[in-house]
Amino acid sequence: MALRILVVDDASFIRDMVKKHLRERLPGVEVYEATDGNRALAQLKAQAIDLVLSDWEMPNMNGEQLLQSLRAHEQYQSTPFIMISSRGDRTHVLKAVQAGVSDYLSKPFTPEELLGKVTKQLKKINKFPSRTGAVAGGSGAQAPKSSVDVLTAGPGAAAAAKEAPAEKASRPDKLKAQLRFDSNQAPVGCVVREVSLQAFSALVARDGHLPALFDQVVVDIGNESEQVQLNAYVHSLQAAEPRPESRAVKVILRFVDTEADKFELLSRLIQ
Repeated sequence: MALRILVVDDASFIRDMVKKHLRERLPGVEVYEATDGNRALAQLKAQAIDLVLSDWEMPNMNGEQLLQSLRAHEQYQSTPFIMISSRGDRTHVLKAVQAGVSDYLSKPFTPEELLGKVTKQLKKINKFPSRTGAVAGGSGAQAPKSSVDVLTAGPGAAAAAKEAPAEKASRPDKLKAQLRFDSNQAPVGCVVREVSLQAFSALVARDGHLPALFDQVVVDIGNESEQVQLNAYVHSLQAAEPRPESRAVKVILRFVDTEADKFELLSRLIQ
């Protein structure tokens, strides 16, 4: 099935520019368009869409209302939604993150910035087109494998890395992280699996200090040049492998921070 992207903006020149760049860089992509949220919902009912690029300020139904409508439907609860806006103030960015956007793009933007954001989201859902124009994730497609980086060289992190199963290339390989479940204990090393603006997934060693559901956690995540500290809570815990002797546990955290500058930095890190 062809990759389908919906572009929503009340400005025709913005829609035309975005469509042009998408068609030039993504072989075989099908680009649909709408002038506001109401027309976008009609498009979404007519055919399945893999990714939505939407302006935030539009008449009739704005981008935030469109996003809320999408997230209310099971089919589109996890569909990548990239906000496009000329408003870059922190309050506005934070509001978009809390509403559930996958990422955001500030106007004016370059073709490289646009494709960078789109590529990141398509890789997360295993829909990034190959050079031949085939879309990953189709029947018989094999997900590309990724290497993992372990923050520490301790036995706990090494065990988690050994237990990590092959997975889709949906995590930023160059990111390293450590978790602090208790301020009185040393940070826990982990293997980063996936990071978004809303959540963090990692593998931690079973023999280490493990939290309980809804426990508070501090996440230090970054690369060689930048790092951000985020507050989160434990959303889920499960064995990394379906066997009782598995030595690694998959932890999913949900971010609860309210500082927009942290999300701006996180967006750069996971691009």
